[in-house]
Amino acid sequence: MDWTDEGILLSLRPHGETAAIAVLLTRDHGCHAGLVHGGAGKAARAALQPGNRLQIVWKARLADHLGRLSWELAAASGAVWLQDPLRLAGLSAACAMSETTMPEREPHRAAYDGLAALLANLGEEQWPSLYAHWELGLLRELGYSLDLSSCAATGRTDDLAYVSPRSGRAVGREAGQPYRDRLLPLPSFLLDRSFGSRPDVVAALALTGFFFEHHVLGPHGRSLPPARSRLVDRLQA
Repeated sequence: MDWTDEGILLSLRPHGETAAIAVLLTRDHGCHAGLVHGGAGKAARAALQPGNRLQIVWKARLADHLGRLSWELAAASGAVWLQDPLRLAGLSAACAMSETTMPEREPHRAAYDGLAALLANLGEEQWPSLYAHWELGLLRELGYSLDLSSCAATGRTDDLAYVSPRSGRAVGREAGQPYRDRLLPLPSFLLDRSFGSRPDVVAALALTGFFFEHHVLGPHGRSLPPARSRLVDRLQA
């Protein structure tokens, strides 16, 4: 069993003295792990940074084995932000969220393209808003799309201010006012793919985080990764 693909490195953990187990989000083979000989050594350390894009060859005797990975660096997207704590937190959160939420070995080309686009635009001033939009898209790709097109109670498309935690549908400000304590705030920038302030982005991540925790991760006994919590803390600071 062997295949060649392009992948974004999500994590790397030591295995033995010099080897490492790499987890990548690949373009055509989904979230996939493999053993990298020499992956924990000094020579590979700079290239095997989370967020970097690699050309990989995966080989195994049987399809359900861990397999061995050989690689070549295609783009050092992750190493660029090592001296920028906030952007590095954003990159780490995106990689951790991808690894935590994506099903193993199940192709999701849109998820790969979305992560690649986010990493390519981390240099933009409004990248926190792009990150929030990316999480919304990741929910959609995983089958938990939020319906923010109209009010669940009235059908109106204007002045949407809340999201129902049960249905994932938007609720208008007037219709939701009596139940506002039980609804989730909806930052307006999520409705028109625009940019929001830092508090707006934090509110957006509280919204997406709720649905990740209750619909994607919670049923499997998992929770949001610490890297995402660190990103929210930095955005609030």
